[in-house]
Amino acid sequence: MANKKIDNLAIENLRVLAMEAINEAKSGHPGIALGAAPILHNLYRYHLKVDPKNSNWFNRDRFVMSAGHGSSILYATLALAGYNISLEDLKNFRQLGTPTPGHPEVGITDGVDVSTGPLGQGIGMAVGLALAESHLASVFNKEDLSIVDHYTYCLCGDGDLQEGVALEALSFAGHNNLNKLIIIFDSNDIQLDGPTKDIVSFDFKEYMESLGFAYYLVKNGENLEELDKALEKAKVSDKPNFIEVKTKIGHGSSLEGQNKVHGSPLPSEEVASFRSKLGGDAFTVLKKVKDSYQKREEVGKIRYLSWEEDLKAYSKKYPEEYKNFKKALNKEYKVDFSKLPLYEDKVAATRSLNQDVMNEIYLQLPTLFGGAADLASSTKACLNSSFYSKDNKEGANIRFGVREHAMGAITNGISLHSGLIGFASTFFVFSDYLKPAIRLASLMGNQVFYIFSHDSLAVGEDGPTHQPIEQLTMLRSIPNLNVFRPADGNELIACWEKALSDKNRPSVFVLTRQNVPTVTKSKHLKDALKGGYILAKEKSKLDGIIVTSGSECKLALDVKDELLKEGIDIRVCSIPSVNVFLSRDEKYINKVIPDSKNIMALELSEAMHLALFINRTGVLYNVNKFGTSGKPQAVLKAYGFSVEDIKLKFMEMYNKNK
Repeated sequence: MANKKIDNLAIENLRVLAMEAINEAKSGHPGIALGAAPILHNLYRYHLKVDPKNSNWFNRDRFVMSAGHGSSILYATLALAGYNISLEDLKNFRQLGTPTPGHPEVGITDGVDVSTGPLGQGIGMAVGLALAESHLASVFNKEDLSIVDHYTYCLCGDGDLQEGVALEALSFAGHNNLNKLIIIFDSNDIQLDGPTKDIVSFDFKEYMESLGFAYYLVKNGENLEELDKALEKAKVSDKPNFIEVKTKIGHGSSLEGQNKVHGSPLPSEEVASFRSKLGGDAFTVLKKVKDSYQKREEVGKIRYLSWEEDLKAYSKKYPEEYKNFKKALNKEYKVDFSKLPLYEDKVAATRSLNQDVMNEIYLQLPTLFGGAADLASSTKACLNSSFYSKDNKEGANIRFGVREHAMGAITNGISLHSGLIGFASTFFVFSDYLKPAIRLASLMGNQVFYIFSHDSLAVGEDGPTHQPIEQLTMLRSIPNLNVFRPADGNELIACWEKALSDKNRPSVFVLTRQNVPTVTKSKHLKDALKGGYILAKEKSKLDGIIVTSGSECKLALDVKDELLKEGIDIRVCSIPSVNVFLSRDEKYINKVIPDSKNIMALELSEAMHLALFINRTGVLYNVNKFGTSGKPQAVLKAYGFSVEDIKLKFMEMYNKNK
């Protein structure tokens, strides 16, 4: 380490900047900022391989602030390290429209690799980043040239390690031996509601070692040499790493060691006293500290340029691999959907059709990397590739095990890494377990694919615990998320084309367990890309409309035929994606679904969003109670989803509105 005196000055400067930012905002979390400052300084001054002036450098070390409430100390460190964060930005901490929001947000703040805040999610995403590095290194590195070679560091707190998502992710990391993952635990024995001893009884050494981690204890978080030694050992470990650093929450303040300091600003006079002892005006950096960080910036630049030279040598020696590497990094792979076979008379479950479509896409898009939560044989979300393992890191399929929470977070990390697109799969009803990760993916604009099968009451015998009701509404309500529920294989192809074109948006595919017939023609593909279209026009005079999605399209078409026998001429509109359809201009929407007194929204779900297309004289034909166990057709009949029942309900509406 360079100079102990300057290191201590730098740490105090970081602490004061963080406290000043919090007090200026009158909002924030001083406890972790004061306690964890030495960890952040040690990492950014001595260990992280980064170049702040090329902050998106592919081969940089990744850092995840899983304890996202510690954003003030992260921003202060990034500002000193040379990222595009000014001292003025620190002064505007937590203010509208600034690059220093309350919790770290990727794409908002230079140097932030993932968005964190919901505890535990950061640990899961860190595992995903480390997994992506491992897979890409295996695919692209050569014995004489390594172009993928970095560590993933994650700073977490007690709260993170009480979350199920984190424990699932750590179990996954240990089993898959992700040895370039370094988890740093800010262990201060206090959380918001009081001492951790009143809440958990955990021997982290025993637990982490049982998961397959190398464990290191830093007894004094203020001892930089002790922390430095642990980090150096972790970087040469053949196991994933867990460093427990004993710190004091609110270090040096009047509230040191107390839960009160977790989330409330310190008295302004106390912060002024900190600054007075350090020297300089508010929101300033001491020259010695600035000069010290400048030296580290120069090291980062040299490392970046060295990698650029390696990449140049790689491009000459391995031109084909280099071409694929650049295409992967820049998302330049193009899928020619004209090469995908269209369906004419195919009768199959859309989960099975999706397996075919995914693998046709995979032939042209080898950056897909993901798997299912112990359900690959049921959801059919499996690529024509081997399975990833510690002994076969090139495999593109991931065995997540029954770890749905972690699967969601890990796939976020995979896609955030660059070079890969993550996908995750389970039964639709268990999308509940992934919801926090899906929300974060949408917030981050992170292209992840979620493949959910067994989409309705038609699950049948497994009963209400496995029959989704409210899940479509839940997911459709998340901003910046595509939700697709295709009727057949042709709509499915259109949905994939749209999902792949939205590079800054995650997409959900909601698929059937039961077989469905092909109800579309090739002419529908172009319109299906728009999220909604006329599947079957009225014969002459428009007497009404059924708006529907997924497997109910066939039901609606049969109802249309029956109504025609009664002299009622209706249109059937398929809406494979409500959010995509609603993003179209009003003229197109009104052309597909013109104003009518007789509109029925038909869906095997709670269906709130389809209700947007009906007026007060229309009918929402949906499911508003939990399901039941029984043969699929018997369950559907019991819940009124038969041609006869729907026909009668439509006629009742039609006659009432005459």
